[in-house]
Amino acid sequence: MAKNYDPRMHTAEHILNQTMDRLFACGRCFSAHVNPDKAKCDYHYDRDLTEAEARDVEARVNAVIAADLPVFAQAMSRNEAEARFNLERLPEDASGELRIIHVGDYDACPCIGEHVDRTGALGTFRLTTHSFENGVLRLRFKLGKNA
Repeated sequence: MAKNYDPRMHTAEHILNQTMDRLFACGRCFSAHVNPDKAKCDYHYDRDLTEAEARDVEARVNAVIAADLPVFAQAMSRNEAEARFNLERLPEDASGELRIIHVGDYDACPCIGEHVDRTGALGTFRLTTHSFENGVLRLRFKLGKNA
C-alpha cells in the first residue's frame, strides 16, 4: 500500500534528497514528515547549514523544478536494485520487484509514494528553517502554488 503523501511535496522531497547528497555527501534523509502544506527532512550531518548554503540548496532544487523534468516509475528486480540503491528503508516483506522513481536523470530511488508527472508542477520550493542538534540536520520546506 502506498503512503498517503501529497504528490507535489513528496516529489520535492526526492529532489531535496538528491541535492543534499550531491552538495554535502550526507545521503538521503533518514526521516521525513511530508504534509500538503509543509514538510521536514532529517539528515545525519555534522553541523547546520550556513545561510548561503541554504539559499544554494533552495536555488538548486528550484532549478530542477524549472527544468520540468519527467517523473516516472520503473520496475526493477530486487537484486538489481540492491546493486544500485540503498534499500535500508524498505520493509522486510518488500517483493522481489521494486518500483524505482526517476526524476528525469537527476534522481532515482525505490519508493512507494505518489508523485507528480513533471517537476514543473511543483511550484516554488522554499526552505523555511534549518537547524542542527545532536548530529541531526533538519530542513523544513514549503512549496508555493504552481502557476
